[in-house]
Amino acid sequence: MLLISWLTPSHFVMLGLQIVFAIAHSGGAALRPWAEKYIGPRLYRVLFALVSLPLAVILIIYFFGHRYDGLQLWQVQGVPGVREFVWLLSAISFLFLYPATFNLLEIAAIQKPQVHLYETGIIRITRHPQMVGQIIWCVAHTLWLGTTFTLVTSIGLVLHHLFGVWHGDRRLSDRYGEAFEIAKQRTSIIPFKAIIDGRQSIKWQEFIRPSYLGVAIFIVLLWLSHPLLLEATSKIRWEI
Repeated sequence: MLLISWLTPSHFVMLGLQIVFAIAHSGGAALRPWAEKYIGPRLYRVLFALVSLPLAVILIIYFFGHRYDGLQLWQVQGVPGVREFVWLLSAISFLFLYPATFNLLEIAAIQKPQVHLYETGIIRITRHPQMVGQIIWCVAHTLWLGTTFTLVTSIGLVLHHLFGVWHGDRRLSDRYGEAFEIAKQRTSIIPFKAIIDGRQSIKWQEFIRPSYLGVAIFIVLLWLSHPLLLEATSKIRWEI
């Protein structure tokens, strides 16, 4: 009975929302070669964003509203240094989640969106920075909140990004063939593994990009606006 008492409906709703997002996001990525032939890269990117972004916003708002649902597994918010440690991890996670290897003009479809075979910047550290960033974010927030709802949310997010590792590598292999296999041998999924093995080296000048300045500004703004975001989302009433 105790097991069922903490397993609130919000746990299942969150998993359902994550499955819908994963199907839309990964499915949309898989359809990219076919879709671009018929509607072009720019229109595809716009349609992809119109599907993915609203679903992502719904996920974030629902998480904010239900983050303390379920069982409280641990409580470390009053422990000295934990708050600062969580914020440090969160800041690092965004540096991986939004790496400067991406062309922001292509993301906004101002320039023609293309599939790139990157092997510079943060890709030297890990071939899948978004997966690494998501894991760091999940560790930070699960540590801070300590609830079963947050744990379930984090497990779902990590599983989706682990699938994205396989899915992303497969799509790059289909597109670039041997060139990707060579890049794959020179990079690693596990952070810093290729560097430790001597297959790769960090070139700090590659990190001096406007994109990283933008990410740093975003982190500061997020830190300042975080209480306002929590207050605003707390006023949303969910019927499910």
